[in-house]
Amino acid sequence: MKINKITARLVSSLIKPRNKNAHKNDFGHVLVIAGSKTMSGAAVLAAGGALRAGAGLVTAAVPAEIFDATARRIMPEAMIAQRSGFESLRKYISKRKISSIALGPGLGLNESAKSLVLKILKYIDLPVVLDADAISCVAKTARTGIVFPVLKKARAKLVLTPHAGEFSRLTGFSTAEIAKNRAALAKDFAEKNNVTLVLKGNASLVTDGKIVRVNTTGNPGMATAGAGDVLTGIIAALIKQVKEPLLPNAAAAGVFLHGLAGDIAAREKTELALTAGDIAEAFPRAARKVTR
Repeated sequence: MKINKITARLVSSLIKPRNKNAHKNDFGHVLVIAGSKTMSGAAVLAAGGALRAGAGLVTAAVPAEIFDATARRIMPEAMIAQRSGFESLRKYISKRKISSIALGPGLGLNESAKSLVLKILKYIDLPVVLDADAISCVAKTARTGIVFPVLKKARAKLVLTPHAGEFSRLTGFSTAEIAKNRAALAKDFAEKNNVTLVLKGNASLVTDGKIVRVNTTGNPGMATAGAGDVLTGIIAALIKQVKEPLLPNAAAAGVFLHGLAGDIAAREKTELALTAGDIAEAFPRAARKVTR
């Protein structure tokens, strides 16, 4: 199997140059659906990742119980909406011309969270990046082998970003089995479920079931709480800014720039002291290395 390296040169070729007469709407409106009672930081981090990655507009949709806490911590450029169920979100998506959704960080695993995830997959015709609890909600649904009808028949266009443990729950393979055959298993899953898959870890893999790419940036310091939330926001933001095919290219550019930002932050802060917020804060310096 051919595996292509994700390099700075490749990423530079994937990201479209900005038109001098561009408007913020040209760069997308990312809706971050994240956070729960004890996880308000997840929405803050994902929204921060989306803003740093160039989204024209970002809204974090959070439950009422963490609205004030989120408002105090989120970047001032982001907007906040109160999340009260699928129908209110569907109206918001239409009214505010949402271009992509970051779904899952800190969302929770209760029945209301699962119902929300499944309705978004079924009814929302937009690119959706699934991470964390959204992936766990999918893993609890019916499947045949590694094929999930909720993914394969989804109206949404999907990017999944599991780490090895989450991918184990999706496939039924142990993490040891996955480690031995990462590329083939990732490619097979993406192909059979009609998704773009980011299998996170050392040398993260990105595949749409056709092309398999391996990341060349990142370090062990990035194995820290919230790093995946930042990545989810980054990928969701890049979907509106890359060349076709949008989802695999946004995922490839996202993992590379996320890893590069982590490398830059680690040089400044050390791997030991690295936090997810440091990765988002270093993102502009990573972007400078690949964008014109």
